[in-house]
Amino acid sequence: MGSESVRSASQNKFWGRTIKVSEVKNTMLVSLQWLKDYTNVNVPIDEFCDRMIMSGSDMETCEELGCGISGVVVGRIDKIEQHPDANKLVVCQVNVGEEEPLQIVTGATNIYEGGYVPVAKDNSHIPGPLHGQPKVEGGVTITKGELRGVVSNGMLCGPQELGYDDKIAPYISKDGIWMLPGNWDEYLGKDFAKALELSDYVIDFCITPNRSDCLCMIGMAKEAAAVFEEKMTYPDTECEKTDENASDYISVEVKDNNCKRYTARIIKDVKIEQSPWWLQKRLMAAGMRPINNMVDITNFVMMEYGQPLHAFDIRSIAGSHIVVDMAKDGDKFVTLDGQERDVYADTLMINDAEKPIGIAGIMGGLDSEIVDDTNTVVVESACFDKTCVHRSIKKLGLKTEAAARYERGLDPNLCEAAADRVCKLVEMLGCGKVLNGSVDVYHNPETAPVIKCRVSRVNKILGTDIPREEMVNYLERLDMKVEGEGDTMLVTPPTVRQDMKEEVDCVEEVARLYGYDNLPMTLPSADTVGTVSKSWELRDMTRNLLCGMGASEIQTYSFSNNKILDGIGIEEDSWERNFVDIINPMGEETSAMRTILTPGMLEVLGRNCARNQERVRAYEIGLTYMKNLVDAQALPVESYNLTMGIYGKDEDFFTLKGMVVTLLERLGIEDLEFAAESDYKVYHPGRCARILTRDKNGETVELGIMGEVHPDVAENYGIGTRCYICELFFDLIVELSDKEIQYHQPPKYPSTSRDVAMIVEEDLQVADMEKAIREAGTEILREVKLFDVYRGEQVEAGKKSVAFSLTYRHDDKTLTDEEVDQIHGKVIELLKEKFKAVIRDN
Repeated sequence: MGSESVRSASQNKFWGRTIKVSEVKNTMLVSLQWLKDYTNVNVPIDEFCDRMIMSGSDMETCEELGCGISGVVVGRIDKIEQHPDANKLVVCQVNVGEEEPLQIVTGATNIYEGGYVPVAKDNSHIPGPLHGQPKVEGGVTITKGELRGVVSNGMLCGPQELGYDDKIAPYISKDGIWMLPGNWDEYLGKDFAKALELSDYVIDFCITPNRSDCLCMIGMAKEAAAVFEEKMTYPDTECEKTDENASDYISVEVKDNNCKRYTARIIKDVKIEQSPWWLQKRLMAAGMRPINNMVDITNFVMMEYGQPLHAFDIRSIAGSHIVVDMAKDGDKFVTLDGQERDVYADTLMINDAEKPIGIAGIMGGLDSEIVDDTNTVVVESACFDKTCVHRSIKKLGLKTEAAARYERGLDPNLCEAAADRVCKLVEMLGCGKVLNGSVDVYHNPETAPVIKCRVSRVNKILGTDIPREEMVNYLERLDMKVEGEGDTMLVTPPTVRQDMKEEVDCVEEVARLYGYDNLPMTLPSADTVGTVSKSWELRDMTRNLLCGMGASEIQTYSFSNNKILDGIGIEEDSWERNFVDIINPMGEETSAMRTILTPGMLEVLGRNCARNQERVRAYEIGLTYMKNLVDAQALPVESYNLTMGIYGKDEDFFTLKGMVVTLLERLGIEDLEFAAESDYKVYHPGRCARILTRDKNGETVELGIMGEVHPDVAENYGIGTRCYICELFFDLIVELSDKEIQYHQPPKYPSTSRDVAMIVEEDLQVADMEKAIREAGTEILREVKLFDVYRGEQVEAGKKSVAFSLTYRHDDKTLTDEEVDQIHGKVIELLKEKFKAVIRDN
């Protein structure tokens, strides 16, 4: 495996019982040494990683443990004396299996006589870094020397010096020397790495959200056993029990359906002490700090089975009664990390007869934790609804190893097995006595679905010709039961595989074990008829058309809020404030989904203006979201809108209007009208128009609005020049579009044009004038184009000069000047009569 795949032990891990939400990774640290406790996978590490990856297990990194250590041996501290010339140093006599002890000077405060430690002798090599110092590439060589006049023949090592992050060091060794548990006399002077069997590989697998069963060693062992065709060995859960019954010590009441199962076991005569090295080693490889035997056992079983557990001191449970129920608003609770937290009405709590003692699926209470004088323990093994736990995580901002598993969804059938495994480990470590029986509340036992899977369908999807027997073999290797005959396989997955629900899930499992790299590159054998929707086609056409007009596509955030709409002058009771609110927003700016695209466009124009872009043409096609006012229980209404924005030299209202008209006509929208609008406060009151057309029934329909942005709104967005925007209801355009391609013969006869310029009142709408011109021009008037609007010194106040270009053409003959002049004259007379227009000389 390349060096780029290997990481240091201090990277990308989480430790302890509490993790910040931002630090939690969706990964599983798998110790290859630990994995072999369950299945005999005996292949080189490169092959193991490659084959697991090709079966669908995504690997992030692989780390080799126990490497880079030489000359470090197991030692026992026989004597500790104060340094004669330094208050913070001590002189140790360390037995390393030689005739004379080694004298070593240290400043550690956690050592004691009779303790077993790693000893780096003269000229030994360790990966480092040294305590309190930065890491050195290539490690550190330890040589003997003097400390304040006293000879030191080496160094006592802490976990950090031997390549382990101090955050996963056993609690007793935290920030100090590594104090080994148990008796190591037979290993004195022996190589430390070999004596402790440190040599191991830890693979960091990325676990997808649907595979909660792989967030444990047994789950990953099942995957490995299936890939390498090995058998599974499951942990022993049988143990001796006393004559006393657990039900005599504790009772459980579940009042809320978000608790699917609650199992409690009782352990008496508990002895709190360090865990044995084999257990500590497993936890450290999994990225967890060993604390004490009871805490370590529950953490070990969680990493083994994927089932979180919690241990309560029974003395703290009032009335010896546990109640699982929702919290009440305003309740406060002090968690194990010593923080007082506000809990909410939709937070599931573990209570006793008087008070809360734990947040279900997340963390226990400080008052019920295991302490040194704890004698009797209640072991909780429960299953809580994943949505409920996820909601609590978000509201409390608290995530633990347990919560990371619960929020993915767990199998309630694991609860009893995990509790039994805890009891077995208690017996193995001799740290307590297990009472007979358990208190188990399981109202609705979960069963696995029976999935109908067709052999022919699997092969059709994968493009393979895999025999039925081979498919059955793959599925059975994954611990699935397969029945049925012929083409039909009736597949029953284990309940822990909550991702297995339908036929395609079985197809995926077959593909994984067949090998993704073995799948042939074939085309489907059936005829395929594919097409795109009308909406998609018109959106694509719109992008091409606007790109041709020099506009750049933008994409803005889909969020909005009342403050943003206040900034563009939207009234309080307007439809634009019919927001779809976000339940757990990251902040005020992302508290709701947008109803219009205009604010996003203004923000982009403002940003470009601030960066001195002299000319901008931009557009966005995006979804908007509104509550369903007809049915409050229905999903929000999603619809596409189109917004365009321009500013710069030679860009004005009519530039944008021309873009809009050209676009809509190319999309099949005809009979466009522009009606003046003065009440929409986003726009300048005299330079705004609603864009209208008619539907198939002849009813007037509004397609959108356009205009010059109001100076106050432009100032709010830092736009220091005149800018123009429009927003169109694109889904309505799609509905009204009549884009059938019809052949029109090119005109045989030439056209002729006439210009007309006139002075009219300032408040006269150009659209009204254009409509009148078309009516007077009869069928030979083919095009009316506005080409100039002038206000200035040559026009008196309160008036404006408007100029049109009129194009005339007949389909069956060439028009004479007399015929054109006759119709054109009627147009001019109508303008004079209807609008009091004063015709200007050409």
